[in-house]
Amino acid sequence: MLNQTAKQTVSGKSYFSSVSRLKETKVLTFCGMMGALSVILGYVATIKFGQYIRIGFSGLPNQIVDYLFGPWIGAIFGGAMDIIKWFASGDGDFFIGFTITAMIGAIIYGLFIYNKPLKLWRVIAAQACVKIVCNIILNTLWLNMLYGKAIAVILPGRLVSNAVMLPVDTIIMYLMLQVVKKVIKPYFD
Repeated sequence: MLNQTAKQTVSGKSYFSSVSRLKETKVLTFCGMMGALSVILGYVATIKFGQYIRIGFSGLPNQIVDYLFGPWIGAIFGGAMDIIKWFASGDGDFFIGFTITAMIGAIIYGLFIYNKPLKLWRVIAAQACVKIVCNIILNTLWLNMLYGKAIAVILPGRLVSNAVMLPVDTIIMYLMLQVVKKVIKPYFD
């Protein structure tokens, strides 16, 4: 019993202790570069289908940060980037719910992939959880609250787009993290 508690404390401590890495210049610099890349990808690599469906790649830098630095730095980064991208784009109304969703998504990714062997099943599970919890449940709720559209009207398109993007996003994330693991991660270990 005591040994199990000690393991939980150690694993919990490793997740929270990663936040202290924000003091490192190289970590802050890298997060800044990933933030700039995220903003650029948001402009050039996002396809909008109406007001409620967006397919884009600006989340890839967030996933790199989640993989390298854990769920809590990822949550800080994700929340900050949501606000920064809104200010930069001036597109739509600001709604704190989307910032919360970005932070929860980062925590989910970080819990699945931070300091763990990079396995395809982990990436599939992380992508599926984020798509269900963040994209389908939370973001649909926020859109309903923000625009007053019935969930029954918004949900079908969101279900289809997330189902279609699940395998695509999984493959892209897995291949990207394989490269990050070999090329970038050694600099931060």
